[in-house]
Amino acid sequence: MDTMVIEARQTDAAAPADGPILVLDRVRKVFRSDGVEFEALKGVSLGVREGEFVSITGESGSGKSTLLSILGAISPPTSGVISMDDIDVASLGTDQVADLRREYIGIVFQQFHLIPYLTALENVMLPLCITKRSGAEQREMAMDSLTRVGLGSKGGRLPSQLSGGEQQRVAVARALVNEPPIILADEPTGNLDTKTGEEIFRLLTRLNEAGETVVLVTHNPDLAHRTTRQIRLRDGLVESDALNS
Repeated sequence: MDTMVIEARQTDAAAPADGPILVLDRVRKVFRSDGVEFEALKGVSLGVREGEFVSITGESGSGKSTLLSILGAISPPTSGVISMDDIDVASLGTDQVADLRREYIGIVFQQFHLIPYLTALENVMLPLCITKRSGAEQREMAMDSLTRVGLGSKGGRLPSQLSGGEQQRVAVARALVNEPPIILADEPTGNLDTKTGEEIFRLLTRLNEAGETVVLVTHNPDLAHRTTRQIRLRDGLVESDALNS
């Protein structure tokens, strides 16, 4: 059986830095369809410090996934400010936003989004294809990332040859391959059984202990209580934001 190897990125990974690495200030997000507007976020302000493990909870439709997509600079806010490491994301062009996202953010989705005809190793290599790294370097980095999540011996397997938990670990490895300081996870245990979901959560916990900033969207109250901080949304607003004891 493969062993997960998580190497620390900083000397004291358990202690978050003083300043926030992600900041949202009065962020609104309005969706429009057929002349009808829906305000998913209604002026959300929050900051995420480097080294935190934050869970975002709330009922369906509360704005959790919308908030995560804005934190990840995937979807721009309708109004308000988002900054990443003191960089105003709205001031950047499309290519610059893509570069910033690639540098800072790794995203894990509820759906694994693996390419079925590519091996695990090739799926993990995908984010590296647009870089200037050589093919050999890309393969080495992808294998290192698979090893970190305990799948170093299964890089040659297709997704159909892996269990659901292993496929999600491949997705985590893909999110890690560029060595971003922030991992955003949108219901990463939602399609998994309880035991496998626990394994994925423990993996995210180990990554956080090794220095990664982790923001987790979850419906699972048990998992939310085991993060260091819990933000609860209700009707597009922050209902509560507190450290877990």
